[in-house]
Amino acid sequence: MRLSAQVIDLTKDYHLGGGVVRALRGVSIDFPEGDFVAIMGASGSGKSTLLNLLGCLDRPTTGHYVLAGRDVSSLSDDELSEIRSQHLGFIFQAYNLIPQLTVVENIELPLYYQGKISSDARERCIEMAELVGLGERLDHRPFQLSGGQQQRVAIARALVNDPRVILADEPTGNLDTATGEEIMQILEALNRAGKTIIMVTHEPDIAERAHRILRMRDGLLEGSEHTGRMHVTLG
Repeated sequence: MRLSAQVIDLTKDYHLGGGVVRALRGVSIDFPEGDFVAIMGASGSGKSTLLNLLGCLDRPTTGHYVLAGRDVSSLSDDELSEIRSQHLGFIFQAYNLIPQLTVVENIELPLYYQGKISSDARERCIEMAELVGLGERLDHRPFQLSGGQQQRVAIARALVNDPRVILADEPTGNLDTATGEEIMQILEALNRAGKTIIMVTHEPDIAERAHRILRMRDGLLEGSEHTGRMHVTLG
């Protein structure tokens, strides 16, 4: 089964201070399987809200979100959690690592929450650590790692369930240029392997590494442009 995503006339309202803030105002976008998309826009443009909806971390006010042929817009919390665990991986700007846990234990967290801890699962976590170049730091804790290494742990954690869609919120935002380049090379390699990457960024040079750039403004899709990078075609 192909895992494409589509949002159709999506809106999202927040009720703040007795008023209503419309974060999305009717957004429609297709995300073919194997795509690599960068979402750009000023603060308040709706890009992070869109990413949260795509990650099933929130529900739209109106409209539809179709993932793998299934409208997930109105699923229950348990159903959304199942969708996230089966199909989606998350990479955050702030890494969101647990400081008391080692590298391999942080990578293992998604499996722990699903009750999937086993010797095979631990081997999978070690493989993911090795994939991102941290095979010799399995017992290190976050404070013993550089920012780039912490982001590598976050990427490995996002991959441990073998998701087909990776959602990245400013994945290079806290990193220097050289380290950001290393992280982008990992994301590009994952995309070449068939993963769909949807990334929020404010950095034009980072956005140019994607296949498409979507520009958000005031809760609307202002424009979409292709970068000339090759799109991964599956099947």
